[in-house]
Amino acid sequence: MIYFIYGQDSYRSKKKLEEIILGYKKVHKSGLNLVYIDTKKKDFKDFLGLLKTNSMFAEKKLIILKNVFSDLKFCEDFLKNIKSLEDSKDIVVAYEDCCPDQRTKFFKALQKNVKCQEFSCLSPVLIKKWVAQEFSAQGGPASGWKKNRIESDALDLLVSFVGNDLWQMANEINKLSNYKKNGTVKKEDVELLVKPNIENDIFKTIDALASKNKKLALSLLHKHLDNGDNSLYLLSMIAYQFKNLLVIKELQNIQPYGLIAKKSGLHPFVVQKSYYLCSQFSIEQLKKIYQKIFQVDSDIKTGKIEPELALDLLLAEI
Repeated sequence: MIYFIYGQDSYRSKKKLEEIILGYKKVHKSGLNLVYIDTKKKDFKDFLGLLKTNSMFAEKKLIILKNVFSDLKFCEDFLKNIKSLEDSKDIVVAYEDCCPDQRTKFFKALQKNVKCQEFSCLSPVLIKKWVAQEFSAQGGPASGWKKNRIESDALDLLVSFVGNDLWQMANEINKLSNYKKNGTVKKEDVELLVKPNIENDIFKTIDALASKNKKLALSLLHKHLDNGDNSLYLLSMIAYQFKNLLVIKELQNIQPYGLIAKKSGLHPFVVQKSYYLCSQFSIEQLKKIYQKIFQVDSDIKTGKIEPELALDLLLAEI
């Protein structure tokens, strides 16, 4: 049997993989037939040889394959043997912590012939639902305290602070749950314990600029300035976001969506967030903005203008 687990939401895909492994270990106590193979280090012959080796405990094997899409020869050999692999009593899990190129023959064959599960990034509505469920799961009899809750305004604030990075979100949920054992997480708890994700807020700032909402953009920026965040650091984050938009915009016209992350070197999550926003700017606008950011950075560092004023003027001119 073959499973294919993939998607941009690496947190939930990893949890699914752990769920499969835990289920296997409950049935096969020895754990000696749980094997991890990185195709960057092992070829298909190694994998097939392991699969054909008889287990001394007569147990099913569980083989976790990583980085399968990185090795074209491994993919080709896998396809040639996919029917016998699917019919095997052993379990093979092809795991990718991103979204591989869906145009490839290998991807299409997996979708057609094996059990697939994709983990896309959650929408804001689904993130809130997921967070509420995670808070509830933190409590219960096994943990020694009653199930936790989070008030709706606290939930809204938490999601606005963290965004859809579930790795960070899981850490924040754990922190808040331990702080409010047997209680309800309130807005003031989130304000006390959770630091806003600057990168996420800067992205919102740029989104507001693209929507011609400069008032909101300035408000988001000044929230960080009022909290004491360094002006040059904020400018560097704005530069980082616009550089990503420029890179993605240049690739949009020559590369299919699925290959942009690979060609740009950007994380698929960054590409997904930025792809739509690119349509709000022309390539010429993005180049001018990036040049303007470079000039503002130089003016601040040479003392020609106060940092906060420079940031205000920059946003006003975009």
